[in-house]
Amino acid sequence: MNLQQVHHVDDAITSRHSVRAFLNKAVEPQIIKDILTVASRAPSGTNTQPWKVYVVTGKKRDEMIERVCKAQIELANKPELASHYRETFAYYPETWISPFIERRRENGWGLYGLLNIQKGDKEKMARQQLRNFQLFDAPVALYFTVNKVMGIGAKMDIAMMIQNVMIAAKARGLDTCPQAAWNHFHRIVLDVLNAPEDEELVCAIALGYADPNDIINTFITPRLPVEEFTVFLDE
Repeated sequence: MNLQQVHHVDDAITSRHSVRAFLNKAVEPQIIKDILTVASRAPSGTNTQPWKVYVVTGKKRDEMIERVCKAQIELANKPELASHYRETFAYYPETWISPFIERRRENGWGLYGLLNIQKGDKEKMARQQLRNFQLFDAPVALYFTVNKVMGIGAKMDIAMMIQNVMIAAKARGLDTCPQAAWNHFHRIVLDVLNAPEDEELVCAIALGYADPNDIINTFITPRLPVEEFTVFLDE
């Protein structure tokens, strides 16, 4: 691999970020197929390739948005319904500790600050939360599942495949937003997908062309320097 190729790969990785406003512009099906073909080269334990991907567009996308948004609005108005919308696996810890809680807060308030959403403004927060389930207007939704019989390693495998999807999309001029928020509504999602009962929802991705004029897409999260998360051992 020459230096130019290295730069292309590095640029695709470092320029990727979560986009939360998309243009009303369709994505060619062949491009999606090409992305998934490349992404499927992700490693997996003993080559099990445990991932399954649902590409949702058009009327089926609209049905998904309508049903899940309805459930989200109901949940926002009646928090006691939370027990009906539990994830099948814990994405976040039950108890947050430092430094992770500080990073989480920095991320949340950085985004809300950009949108002029003040602390305690529940109405605006709820509206922004709902945008997740409108796919931020992206024309394509990707839903990733694994078979329930598979262990935790399958989630590591599919996570690498999901990363490949986002990088391959970026290399083709597309943007993405990975979303674990959909996992609360996995029953609705899997029903709309007509997925088998032995499948578990892992993640969703909004896919499309970023709106360059929307201020929310200027929000770029920071990263720690290598020295803060790496231990080099030589002796």
